[in-house]
Amino acid sequence: MASDTVFWNFLSNGFLFLTWKNLVMIAIGLVLMVLAIVREYEPVLLLPIGFGCVLANLGMAASADGDGFLSVLYRAGIQSELFPLLIFIGVGGMIDFSPLLSQPHLALLGAAGQFGIFGILLLATALGFDLNEAASIGVIGAIDGPTAIYVAGRLAPHMLAPIAVAAYSYMSLIPIIQPPIMKLLTTRKERLIRMEYAPIPISKTTLIIFPIAVTIAISILAPSAAPLIAALMLGNLLKESGVVERLNQSAQNEIINISTLFLGLTIGATMTAESFLNLDTLFILALGLLAFVLDTVMGLLFGKLMTLITGGRINPLIGACGISAFPMAGRLSAKMAQDEDFENFILMHAMGANTAGQLGSVIAGGLLLTLMITLN
Repeated sequence: MASDTVFWNFLSNGFLFLTWKNLVMIAIGLVLMVLAIVREYEPVLLLPIGFGCVLANLGMAASADGDGFLSVLYRAGIQSELFPLLIFIGVGGMIDFSPLLSQPHLALLGAAGQFGIFGILLLATALGFDLNEAASIGVIGAIDGPTAIYVAGRLAPHMLAPIAVAAYSYMSLIPIIQPPIMKLLTTRKERLIRMEYAPIPISKTTLIIFPIAVTIAISILAPSAAPLIAALMLGNLLKESGVVERLNQSAQNEIINISTLFLGLTIGATMTAESFLNLDTLFILALGLLAFVLDTVMGLLFGKLMTLITGGRINPLIGACGISAFPMAGRLSAKMAQDEDFENFILMHAMGANTAGQLGSVIAGGLLLTLMITLN
C-alpha cells in the first residue's frame, strides 16, 4: 500500500508540473517537428529546435544556472557564443567568393539588403523595446541564423529563443515569402533581362589573400564583428588554400553538423512557456518578418536602380538575394528568372549578390554590437 502511494504521488507530481502553457509549448514543438519532417522546412534546425522545445516543457529547460545536460550545452555553446562561430567556419568552407570578386559592384546589393535591420531597430525602439532588444530583433531581417543568435546572445539573451526560431523559420519560408514581393516590384520585362557573364579571372592567390585581408580590415573597423568574420573567413581559407582538405571537409560536414544539432536542441530547450508565451514574442515574430520584407524590398529597389543606371544590363531580381541565407536566396532569384525564360541564366550573378549579403549581414551585426556597446 505504501509503495502504491509513493508511485501515485510520483505520477501526480509529473502531471501537476504540466500546465496549459506547457502543453501549448509542447504542441508548438510538435508543429515545428512536423514542418521539418513533412514539409521539409529547414529540417536541420527546426527538427532539433522542436524536440528541444518539447524537452524544455517537460522539465528539462536549458538555463545558465541549471545542472542538466541541456544547461551544460547552453553554457558551453550559446552563452560562450561557440556554436554560431563553429557553424560559420563550416559556412565559410561552402562559400565561393569568385562571383563577387569578379563583379565587385554586386557588393552594393549586399549593403542594400541590410536596410531592414536598421529600419526595424528604430521601429522596435518606438514600440518600447530598449536599444539592445531592438538591435537583436532587427538582425532577424538578414535571415542569418548564426549572426542573429550571436548578436542576441550578447545584447538580449532573454530573447534568444524567439529570435532564433524567427530567423530560422523565415529562412525556411524564403521560397514562400520572397516570390510575391519579387513579382510585385519587378515587371516581366525586367525579369527577362539576360545578364552577360564574362567574369574577370580570379587567381588562386587572390582567393587566398581575400579572407585574410577581410578579417584584418573588419577586425580593425568593427572589432565586435571580428569573431564572426574570422570564423567565416577561416572556413573559406581552409577551402581556398587547397592544402588542408581533411580540415575543409570536417568544417563543412562533421563540425557544422554537430554544432547545428547542439545549437538547435539548446535553442529549443530555452523555449519555456514562461519565456515564450507572451506579447513580446508576437512582436518579435512580427517585427522580424517585417525586417525580412524590408531587406528584400530594398534589395529589389536598389537592383532596379542599377538596372536603370546600366541601361538595362542588370536583372533586378538579384537584388532580392542581397540578404544572407546563402545559397537558398541566390538559387531562388535564379529560378525566378528561369520561370520567365528557361534559357535565362543569372545564377552566378545571384550568387555574387548572395555572398555579398552574407558578408553584409555579418558586418551589420558587428556594427550593431559596436554601436550598442558604445551607447551602453
